[in-house]
Amino acid sequence: MSSGPVAIPAPAAIADPCDVLLMQPEPKRARRTHHGAESTTLRAALVEIYVPSLPGGGSDKTVDGHRFDSIPIAEGIRKTGMSCDLLRYDKDRHEEFFEALGSFDAIIVRCNPGQIAAAGGDQRKFDEDMMKLSKTRPVWPTPDAMAKMGVKEALCMIKGMDFGLKDTQAYFSAEELAAGFKRTIAFQPRVMKQNRGSAGEGIWIVQLKSGEYCENFGDREAADDEMLVLTEACDNHMEEHTVAEFIEFCVHGRTERSGKWTSPGVGRYLAGGREAGGQLVDQRFLPRISEGEARFLMVGREVYRIEHYVYIGGVGGETKTTMYRPDAPEFAAMKVKLEAEVPKIMEALGLPMSSLP
Repeated sequence: MSSGPVAIPAPAAIADPCDVLLMQPEPKRARRTHHGAESTTLRAALVEIYVPSLPGGGSDKTVDGHRFDSIPIAEGIRKTGMSCDLLRYDKDRHEEFFEALGSFDAIIVRCNPGQIAAAGGDQRKFDEDMMKLSKTRPVWPTPDAMAKMGVKEALCMIKGMDFGLKDTQAYFSAEELAAGFKRTIAFQPRVMKQNRGSAGEGIWIVQLKSGEYCENFGDREAADDEMLVLTEACDNHMEEHTVAEFIEFCVHGRTERSGKWTSPGVGRYLAGGREAGGQLVDQRFLPRISEGEARFLMVGREVYRIEHYVYIGGVGGETKTTMYRPDAPEFAAMKVKLEAEVPKIMEALGLPMSSLP
């Protein structure tokens, strides 16, 4: 780790050294901190999580064990004259870790959804203590902002906007799933998305094998014994199950009633209910996804890069990625609309503009 003005305990909580990191800025004028160090340099901490049970510590990590964007973020902060330390969260030293965070002026959280729990930690405890810190210093993003912007239920919150889909549904119980899904799948092909994770496992493209869809939403409900053709986004493998078997797998996982599944997942997407993140979002399938998707990377309200992804072999597999400048003519109209509607999006999500990362 590069040297710097901040003295923090628990060396095990600090990420591994990396030669490409810039040197920390020198303090401009001395003052005493509660750790005894002297500095007036503003101090930022970038918090990561390493999951030992996952290859490389998680799919978001590069060969150095850091998130792919952690070092560029840290370097950018340091170029402004601030210091920035990369800290690795340790569930076994939770109190000590958060005590150390108390010595920083700002905190950037770069922990993928689900990774705290995957490493054996308590996500709720982590979030509660991070929210306490956010009352006395900037934290980006705060857990409450992540809960509204980073979950798939956000698709329901913006479904009435121009780029939303009005027939998007969210299910938190078996009863809601059975009642809603039988109507939506009878109308058009669907994408069913579990709330946990983002690598395509538990995200299903669902079609009626018969192809006999009703003309208007709500004209009919699919029967329990109608056959479905299911494609899982993580690897694009296909399975065939009845409506009843699919609902059983989503609710209870692998049982006699759900039939035989080849998915790498275990189902049970509603387990634990809303508080534990148990949820399915039901959205209309957009066939042009085969052409790829455009992602607009923003700081606040300003687009700084556009990335176009074409998935090869599923969402969890290889991608063909093309980078565009923010003024790329191919995306000019979409960029103008997105930047103009950021306040409306935040309002729909129930968040203040100050929550923008």
